[in-house]
Amino acid sequence: MAFLTIDQLAQHVQELPSLPDTTVRVLKMTDDPAASARDVSGAISTDMALTSKVLKIANSAYYGMPRAVSTVNEAVLILGMSALRNLALAASTYDMLRQECAGYRMPVGELWRHSLTCATAAQIIARSTRAARAEEAFVAGLLHDVGKVVLNVHIAHQFQTIIALAELDDMSFHDAEKLVLGFDHADVGAKVAEKWNLPAPLCQAICGHHCLENGKDSMNLTAIVHVANSISRSDYSDLSGRPNEIALNPVAMSMLKLNDDTLHNLHEELVVHMTKVGSTFE
Repeated sequence: MAFLTIDQLAQHVQELPSLPDTTVRVLKMTDDPAASARDVSGAISTDMALTSKVLKIANSAYYGMPRAVSTVNEAVLILGMSALRNLALAASTYDMLRQECAGYRMPVGELWRHSLTCATAAQIIARSTRAARAEEAFVAGLLHDVGKVVLNVHIAHQFQTIIALAELDDMSFHDAEKLVLGFDHADVGAKVAEKWNLPAPLCQAICGHHCLENGKDSMNLTAIVHVANSISRSDYSDLSGRPNEIALNPVAMSMLKLNDDTLHNLHEELVVHMTKVGSTFE
């Protein structure tokens, strides 16, 4: 089979993962200062499946509601628009990110778990450093590896070459992707985000989460996702994300004013947070 270029991959619009129109509208609304809580709840409520998922998560033990929430409008008023934005996105991407990515040696559910952990880490870092909006960091973290879903389908026949190169030359998986394909999963993920008409900063953060220079116009957000991706991999051992192959870029650490001590504290906070949030989003 002939090698596909990244532009050819992007042209397969019907084969790319799709983000529901309702979710895209919600993401744009929460970036609009003129949008109200009623506008956001109204948009979510037009999609019954999404509404059901959002309410189920909102009523979970994680949020500890004093009483059951029966409408999206109530959930928005209690949790706030930013939380509802993240709930809607998580509910919309769960099935897509939960699937097996055999080429990356990730069984069913592992990509979802890593994506949610990275999103949570990015949110924590953004709040701690105030380098970007926490809700924007969550979205970028959740979607940073969406390119793996596409490559797992379209370049399955080339994974053995990529794996062999990564193992024999002791290089990172994304570097091996670059050498074999001419692009990596971060490049493809950015193309997917563009197809979804997501804001440019999100596209750049996805594109640059391994190589900061690719997110040069949104460096703070890109640096946050880069660091979040690294600390969220600390408990993983699969080939696509071994801790020793995701070296922290010192530029990212400097930009965010992080050091070993603050990084350790952030990781401790992440562990505590994920023990609560993990089961909630399953």
